[in-house]
Amino acid sequence: MNRIEEIKDFLLTARRKDAKSVKIKKNKNNVKFKVRCSKYLYTLVITDKEKAEKLKQSLPPGDLEEQKALVCSRLV
Repeated sequence: MNRIEEIKDFLLTARRKDAKSVKIKKNKNNVKFKVRCSKYLYTLVITDKEKAEKLKQSLPPGDLEEQKALVCSRLV
């Protein structure tokens, strides 16, 4: 997993031809944007909720999946 520090770099990565999907994972303290490319999974972590919402709106339309972080317990 490769971590991206800048929003601009994440947007460029998300617009690449080999970018397959973008997943958004919301936690209590931060929002993680994960873009799956052909070789690597790139992650951008944002702690500001307003910046995260703006980034979500500026992503290219298409394969956008949103996940909420839930603690799942397995029943055995």
